[in-house]
Formats: sequence, C-alpha cells, structure tokens
Amino acid sequence: MMAARRPAIAIRRAEPRDAEAMQATFAMPRAQAGTLQAPYPSVEMWRKRLQDGVGSDDFVLVAEVDGEVVGNLGLHLASKSPRRRHAGYLGMSVHDDWQGRGVGTALLAAAIDLADNWLGYARLELTVYTDNAAALKLYRRFDFDIEGTLRGYALRDGRYVDAYAMARLKPGFLASSTTTTAQPSALRRKATKTARKRTP
Repeated sequence: MMAARRPAIAIRRAEPRDAEAMQATFAMPRAQAGTLQAPYPSVEMWRKRLQDGVGSDDFVLVAEVDGEVVGNLGLHLASKSPRRRHAGYLGMSVHDDWQGRGVGTALLAAAIDLADNWLGYARLELTVYTDNAAALKLYRRFDFDIEGTLRGYALRDGRYVDAYAMARLKPGFLASSTTTTAQPSALRRKATKTARKRTP
C-alpha cells in the first residue's frame, strides 16, 4: 500500500480576509494550548490586528492548502533597541486537523528564508512549552537550541506551565561574535593584573 502523499502547501502573507481562518485555528484545543492565546478568540479582533496592527517589522505568514488557511506564523523584530536589530522573534500555530502533515515545516522554512536572506536577522528566538514534544522536535530539526527554562511561564487550563527559551543562530554568526563575547573577561583580567602591580 502506497503512503499518502503530502498535500501541496502554499505560503503567503496574511491579509485581513484571513481573520476567520486565524480565529478558527486559535479556537482549536491543541493550537490554543500551544500558544498564549486566550479562549474564545474573536474574528473581529483578528481582522483588526491583520488590518491595523501589523507594522513594517512584522511579517504574518499563512499556510494554505487548496484555498484553505491551515496554519500561521508571525515573524517580528525582537526589540526596538538598535543593538537588537539582528534578532527576530517568531510564534506559530497550526490548525488541529492539519498538525503532523508538514504545515509547520513549510511555515518555518519560509520564515527562516525570510530571516536569513531578506531581513538580515542573525538570531531567531521563540518560546515553546516544555511538554510540546512535536514542536520541540520540529524546532530542533531547524537548528533551534534550548537556551533556558522559563519556570511558571504561563497559565494554561488552571495550571502554571514551564516553557523553553530557544534560539537559532544564522550559520557563521557565532564565529564572528565569539571574539566580542570574550573581550570583557580579557579586560577584567588585565584590570586585575594592573591593580595587583599598583598594590604596595
């Protein structure tokens, strides 16, 4: 028996007309449990957000199969500080009926291409609940590493749950930043030696 063929997934920029599809995704139990969205999402809230709340540094992508929006991803500037212009932050959600069918992979691949080759992000950050095994597996496949645990990160269904802080560095970026990271230690050692020489 032949394996089922994966559907053709098209990635495009979200538009206000996608508000109902976004609301439908975030109304799903698993999609909602994996994000910070509150229950009972409003179509009007999503329409307003897609129409008025998306700035020049925000990219909201949707995954479409046969004209149906089945997932979404937001890629945003991590901070307005000029010293953090190299970092982006992303969040993603896939409709419950489409999880495990390549939608998250397609969205993440598109976001990384956008970040690496068009927006100049050298660092991508995200948070993921520690019990979201499927998401963790996907992010690791795209070279995201766990950088820390955020204890009691969010209230979910009456319980505070932990999340991982994860990040992906653009290939080659770490090598160029290692020297900068090492400088303060070297300066401290030099300052200590100088202080010792001056001590009578």
